[in-house]
Amino acid sequence: MNSHLKEPTTAKPTHPWLRRIHVAFVPGPTTPLLEEVVSNLLHHFRLQGHQIQVTPDDHTDVILTTAPFGEPIGWRQALLFTARRRFNLRRSPTIYTLTHVLPEEFRRLLDHFQAVLTKEPPDPADYAFPGLSPQAHHVLFEQGRRGGPILALERLVQAQTKSIRVLLVVGDDCPLVAYHFDLVGAHPRSEAEDLASFYDDIVLRVVTTVSTREVTEHKVVGEPIPSALWRRLDTPKAMHVAGQQLGKRNFFTQMVRIADLVQVPAVADAVASQYSEGCFATWDPTLGVLIATVTGSARPVDKGSITDDDLAVIVGVQPDGSGALVRHVEGKRNDPPSSEAVEMMDMNGPLPTITLGPVWGISAQVPVARSKLHGHRGIGAYDPHQVEYVPLDPPYYHYLVSCATDAQARGIKAAFARSEALQNPDDPRQVVFTVLPGHGVVIVEKWVPGTAPFQVIWEYMDAGYLQVENRIPQGPMEYVLGPDGRMVLRTAPVEWAF
Repeated sequence: MNSHLKEPTTAKPTHPWLRRIHVAFVPGPTTPLLEEVVSNLLHHFRLQGHQIQVTPDDHTDVILTTAPFGEPIGWRQALLFTARRRFNLRRSPTIYTLTHVLPEEFRRLLDHFQAVLTKEPPDPADYAFPGLSPQAHHVLFEQGRRGGPILALERLVQAQTKSIRVLLVVGDDCPLVAYHFDLVGAHPRSEAEDLASFYDDIVLRVVTTVSTREVTEHKVVGEPIPSALWRRLDTPKAMHVAGQQLGKRNFFTQMVRIADLVQVPAVADAVASQYSEGCFATWDPTLGVLIATVTGSARPVDKGSITDDDLAVIVGVQPDGSGALVRHVEGKRNDPPSSEAVEMMDMNGPLPTITLGPVWGISAQVPVARSKLHGHRGIGAYDPHQVEYVPLDPPYYHYLVSCATDAQARGIKAAFARSEALQNPDDPRQVVFTVLPGHGVVIVEKWVPGTAPFQVIWEYMDAGYLQVENRIPQGPMEYVLGPDGRMVLRTAPVEWAF
């Protein structure tokens, strides 16, 4: 943390790149508990050296506001859609909406979702909450099946508050816990056993989020790749097959379309109409480039059934790390790559290269990491003889970072740089992975003769060497030796009773 920021009362490791931020509070409907939480939260922002503003302006990084629990607010009242116009701002600050739920209501809703998520197909009547679109039951069902009752509740709260980043405060007269909700469905908790630590933890999570920058400023460079050359490449065809194979194994989660959850006419001006369910990329040795899937935030992309128009060609990373360098292809649609393009390309930097020999039918110097797979999944277990797990730096498990950011790209790059299997191409382990708490998994595959791109990954899934599961850890995690010789995920148990 910068020297001008006061150290918080926490023993958890924090990121070294945190900065001072400007915070404004714009009150909405509230409760006595929320008033207390906001007051203390602003006090702790001040204690840590941050600037509290009476009114938002162009220096504002975060606007805190409040909303009622269980009651939908109109989009014209939601700061996510109106803050810039209301306060005449040149840019959009990050909006955090605090809402308060009583412990009994919180448990009741989780129990409700726990029960109705077992019904297939879903019964629309089980998901008939105020303010949702008629087809919202599909979203709540799919999200709940992926992340459990808490993720279904998260999407409900986000839809009703018309806010992406929500602090759900659970308590009667005093806070017991606060859940941090975001776009990809993260839901880490700040525990209120010690109130000073509780507020410091919330402050640090917020500051972590806004101390990062997006790395989606992609730049088109060079001449377009001739369509005749593109058609001769094996890699695009292999990407099509890989998408189908991974889709058959249900690796890709269903894309969330905002319009399926809540009807908001101005959504395109404030947030993408949908968000992608992951991405994948592989190295093309003929062109010496990374071929990756395009972003799903611009238009819906079915990663299990991609076409050439769903592929982008990455040749490098901007010098300042703000985005990827991309080449277009003649005769096809050229949408920007996935937001993870920078991390997938940049992780090659600290890793060795290898030379492909005659067995590959080409002589080329290539990165040791052949294919890379990023998805909103967790890894429940892995075989340490076949697969290597590389942990992130410690702060990433306590203060989660957002997708499409330089912080995520740096964290992933550093983790894979420590990989023994990648640093030593002769290491027999052919697959390496890391897990981003609250977000998902990144899996890397080495070059194995006789295999197609991603084939080693999907075959390892089939063999049980890599056990993919729906649930994603939301904080500290580790793998411990299980009875069958595999390393099994262990996280702190989450208890809904308070």
